[in-house]
Amino acid sequence: MANISIAGVTRSYGTFTALHGIDLAIADQEFMVLLGASGCGKTTLLRLVAGLDQASGGRIKIGDKDVTDLPPRQRGIAMVFQNYAVFPHLTVFENIAFGLRMKKLDEAAIKSKVQKSAELMHIEQLLQRYSGQLSGGQRQRVAVARALAMEPEVLLMDEPLSNLDALLRLEMRAELKSVLRESKTTTIYVTHDQVEAMSLADRIAVMQGGKIVQCADPVEVYRNPATRFVGGFIGNPPMNFLPARRAGGGIEVAGQIIPGPATGTPVFGIRPEDVAEGGEGPQLTGTVRVVEPLGAHLLATLTVAGELFRAVLDSDRKIAPGDTLTLTARPDRIRWFDAETGLALPA
Repeated sequence: MANISIAGVTRSYGTFTALHGIDLAIADQEFMVLLGASGCGKTTLLRLVAGLDQASGGRIKIGDKDVTDLPPRQRGIAMVFQNYAVFPHLTVFENIAFGLRMKKLDEAAIKSKVQKSAELMHIEQLLQRYSGQLSGGQRQRVAVARALAMEPEVLLMDEPLSNLDALLRLEMRAELKSVLRESKTTTIYVTHDQVEAMSLADRIAVMQGGKIVQCADPVEVYRNPATRFVGGFIGNPPMNFLPARRAGGGIEVAGQIIPGPATGTPVFGIRPEDVAEGGEGPQLTGTVRVVEPLGAHLLATLTVAGELFRAVLDSDRKIAPGDTLTLTARPDRIRWFDAETGLALPA
């Protein structure tokens, strides 16, 4: 069992606190993604699990073993970094075999493990090539194969796809998800890319300012963000927010009164794909500022109640800057947040 328990973990550098009492339980064979903007603490947390940095407080367990004070080699982990770290003077076979040779395995075992991990990553035909003869995507596959060959209890990945172009990232995301399901390895994956997080994760831990602000499966994080930050960070384009005030027994948004939360200082939130022309629900009228044709749909940016507001519309819709557009918000998709705390409010 390679479940991971992170309890009350902190990390401070002088007067700066990078992590504030992190609590996170990761199940055996789970794919956990740490998601957040630069500086939120996600890589720091990964380094603490890896043993590359020392926690200022709290404990970390892998399985039943407390690894908080253990060196990396005693933790049963493998890492894949943003830079491929593929040795240029070694063949692909020797790159994958490097860690196995360090463990002094016999040649038959090394050959077997290298072949197995190469086949998982579909690079078995490249074993005799050198890194200079490989594409960026192939070098990344070698780095992952080298980690898998070690048969680690835990695989840690720090933005491993960020150096690849968009098409290769798409290909590698699908490959990784399939391979890691087959290898049954518990994985912690760090990224700032919310598309990667949504497509790969069993659960996403969204981080902000050294704290986990929400941890849930991708659909829950997307549909029911725990904070305004999560709603604005997850989604492309992100959630729209409009100012609101209490009036007439309800909440006034964009000049009309609609039902809303009974407590807090509300902010109205709706995703761009959850508005449409026509239908039943709150009406939001604005002036079109920008129109972006994106193939399958049209992205329109409007000014509604003095705020920028984005709407995903049918690609056949003919609109232009300066047009007035009235959109209907799906009532079941409206989300409310407290203007002071940023926390989600019950509808």
